[in-house]
Amino acid sequence: MVARGGSGCNQRAKNSAVGSLDVIRSELLTGVLPVAPTIFTADEELDLPGLRRVCDYLIDAGAAGICILANYSEQFSLTDEERLAVLRTTVEQVAGRVPVCVTTSHFSARVAADRCREAAERGADLVMMMPPFFGASLRVGASGVIDYFERVADGLQIPIMIQDAPMSPTALPTELIAELATKIDAIRYAKIEVPQAAAKIAALSRYHDVLPGIFDGEEAVTLIPDLQAGAVGTMSSVLAVRELTSIMAHWTAGDHDRAEGEWEALLPLLHYENRQCGLAAAKAVLAAGGVIADGRTRTPYPQLTPATRDTLISMARRRDLFALGWAA
Repeated sequence: MVARGGSGCNQRAKNSAVGSLDVIRSELLTGVLPVAPTIFTADEELDLPGLRRVCDYLIDAGAAGICILANYSEQFSLTDEERLAVLRTTVEQVAGRVPVCVTTSHFSARVAADRCREAAERGADLVMMMPPFFGASLRVGASGVIDYFERVADGLQIPIMIQDAPMSPTALPTELIAELATKIDAIRYAKIEVPQAAAKIAALSRYHDVLPGIFDGEEAVTLIPDLQAGAVGTMSSVLAVRELTSIMAHWTAGDHDRAEGEWEALLPLLHYENRQCGLAAAKAVLAAGGVIADGRTRTPYPQLTPATRDTLISMARRRDLFALGWAA
């Protein structure tokens, strides 16, 4: 859902030289913001009609928005031309029905800034970025991270979400995230998907006036503790969006017992996705439900073994996932 930001969002004392409150949208995105997979054909070509169907499925499932070109979208396997095709297709198919978040991470501040500007020009509502890093050892210190985000945000007229994920060796301690949000108007969101996420979310929640939009990740395996800590939504895969939307709706309405009960019933499936399948899980379920024609990942990312896939689909069917019946 999209809700108006609280009064604290309008009381931020920030460096007006970087970004401007006049050009950053005042509406706060909350709820389930799933990461859409990039769909491939049997010969690993882009399946853009399949991507269109995924967009429609997600909107029908109640997604508050759609995130593309993230790690769970196999962004690391796409050419620049394919990235642009995914962006164009998604924005066109969504047609303003929900916000679109585009992941624009790159080690180079210049390249990341270009990606952000292009996303905004083509209709994205916000961008998500990891801090600069490359591989397991090329990292950037705190001052470099601040300079990086200042350069990327300069002139950008849509919000930025900072992605705090274990893939990056560049550290993002709570104090640094808070400093970034304080200095840069465009930074209104953070996705926290590190170990002990709830504790970090609780610490960041103290900075709600400058960082009102905190989401969790990791396939929502810690969703209830993260909501208790102050998260306003979750960035899951597309596996169980309708079910997670129901949980979020109950939580937002104050029916925490029902939200917790539904989450606990769903949790074994989410955990199996997170620990046994990775990004291939959602594609397998979408293919089993007829949303897409083929659930393959792009080489060399591994396909699910038959046994793993069979267990996944069995668990999904026992929970009568919306994804399995949408195309019927």
